[in-house]
Amino acid sequence: MNAGNESDQRDAEPYQDGFRDEVLRGLAQRPKRIAPRFFYDEVGCQLFEEICQLEEYYLTRTEIDILRENATAICRALGPECLLVEFGSGSNVKTRILLDHLFAPAAYVPVDIARTSLLRCSARLSDDYPDLCVLPVCADFTTDFALPEIPPLLQRIVAFFPGSTIGNLEPAEAEDFLRRIAVLCGPGGGLLIGIDLKKDPNRLERAYNDARGVTAKFNLNLLDRINRSFGTDIPCENFRHYAFYNEELGRIEMHLVSMAEQIVQLNGARIAFAEGEQITTEYSYKYTVREFADLATRSGWSVRELWTDPEQLFCVLHLVAR
Repeated sequence: MNAGNESDQRDAEPYQDGFRDEVLRGLAQRPKRIAPRFFYDEVGCQLFEEICQLEEYYLTRTEIDILRENATAICRALGPECLLVEFGSGSNVKTRILLDHLFAPAAYVPVDIARTSLLRCSARLSDDYPDLCVLPVCADFTTDFALPEIPPLLQRIVAFFPGSTIGNLEPAEAEDFLRRIAVLCGPGGGLLIGIDLKKDPNRLERAYNDARGVTAKFNLNLLDRINRSFGTDIPCENFRHYAFYNEELGRIEMHLVSMAEQIVQLNGARIAFAEGEQITTEYSYKYTVREFADLATRSGWSVRELWTDPEQLFCVLHLVAR
């Protein structure tokens, strides 16, 4: 079954006013912040796909290798006739590995904030899997959203959350988010989730400071997006990308650093920056398997199976809602 006409899809994409208001609120905070979900406009999605191909960025290829090498066992654990709901579906590369091995999936629901990319990838997936019901939902998956009408042939709901995106949430936020997924999936529902494991800090920092500077472009695109969206002229050349591993808190931190004392204009608001002042754009928490299992248990899940790579860089876990 095809993805259907664009007007038929559930669409909760944030309006421009919401984006502007959130940016203004974030830049009024101390320290200043812009939420990482705003990375993913059309340009940001393209840059992230480029990041995933970089030698330093081991996360994507390692998770893909884990999924490929264990696809049969993973899909056996997920079970037949499941409704697969993916949070932050992106280009569906990892999804296709599952779809090639799942037995008679009831439907696939990709959820993503980037509407244009979501609809394009969903249409392509429908063409390649003509018997699959694809029901895209444009929404910020960190907020509440409604699932489409569920097909009748359904054994269980399984959420798919790859890419270690759970690491972008503070631990308390991650716990709350996992609880909401448990409610969405219901008792006995599943969650297949990828987490980036703690490792040599140097390797972590290289992954977010690639030699070609693609991650820097990705980070700075936030300011370009604001300029494109609101006709502002924030001088992007006055900011630089900065990423490091905070070993005490177990997380990569990404920031945009003001290179000079300056005032920028945004929709009538004057926002002052001191030289060296930072805008926090992303945290990426890293876990041990035990740390994440404890977090999942507190959130209403039980760990049933897990798969990792030979270097213990990354882990994919199958959780079951209690």
